[in-house]
Amino acid sequence: MTEAMPGLGQFDFAGDDHVVPFQVEGLDVRGRAVQLGPMLDAILERHNYPLPVARLVAETVVLTVLLGTSLKFDGKLIVQTKSNGPVDLVVADFSTPDRVRAYARYDEEALSLAEENGLTKPEHLLGEGILAFTIDQGAHTQRYQGIVPLDGASLEEIAGVYFRQSEQIPTKVRLGVAELLDRDENGKPRHRWRAGGMVAQFLPEAPERMRQADLHGGDGDNGENAFEVDDLWDEASVMVQTIDADELTDPTVGTERLLYRLFHERGVKVYPPQAVYDRCSCSREKLRDVLASLSQEDLDHAVEDGMVSVTCEFCSTTYRFEATEVKPQ
Repeated sequence: MTEAMPGLGQFDFAGDDHVVPFQVEGLDVRGRAVQLGPMLDAILERHNYPLPVARLVAETVVLTVLLGTSLKFDGKLIVQTKSNGPVDLVVADFSTPDRVRAYARYDEEALSLAEENGLTKPEHLLGEGILAFTIDQGAHTQRYQGIVPLDGASLEEIAGVYFRQSEQIPTKVRLGVAELLDRDENGKPRHRWRAGGMVAQFLPEAPERMRQADLHGGDGDNGENAFEVDDLWDEASVMVQTIDADELTDPTVGTERLLYRLFHERGVKVYPPQAVYDRCSCSREKLRDVLASLSQEDLDHAVEDGMVSVTCEFCSTTYRFEATEVKPQ
């Protein structure tokens, strides 16, 4: 029996762990939306993070996936925080065409105190610092890095600031994270993570229409040149802002249904989805090169029973080398 193919006017739903590009011609808007399930579970379960930290990592992963899948070249997008909060480091990276990994570092005592005081939102856990967006196109190329301050705003708001500063494109970002408590096929209780997100950008044919009142013109802009908010972008912004976290993460809604709910009156068009996977870029060869860059003294301190062990912070894979395998370059 052959599997039935979608008929005219029908299409397959992307499902979890697939980024769906979309366009709303009636609003001059383009964007991407995603729901993450098993891929996110794999990343979070590997580290057994406390719940507030897991939520923060999940938001960062969604943001990284939404931005990384827009790359038009072979390379890597790295999203990294450095701050003074209980979670002082979060890093997620997307390597083209589809590999995602993430890691967080936190202070257990500071995190416990934050939880006691009910300060568990991502902006509370991060505190003050910076959020860096780094694009790496590989060897023999110069990295591009955009840095925005962590000042108590949400990751959604900070991402919007990044787009305004780096691309001068009016942008709205929505992120959502949820825990699911259900039972597996054997009836045993299980805990799962879900996350979803959307990025929508105003890209009219007339470039001057992209100039918005909330866009800063850069150095030398004294704010005297004011621009009215374009009516279409104003309408699109309001629509995107109405999305609830529950809608972004609800497995019964799905990405395409959510896009239809929001934009069907304006004519939304979806494009083939792009799958993303929990795949670390570490390797035995790469870590051997890292060890070879250390001094002999540092290598001697790392040797135990004639072996040097290195564990990848992202995927928790441990690589073991004989001491004779690694020598300073």
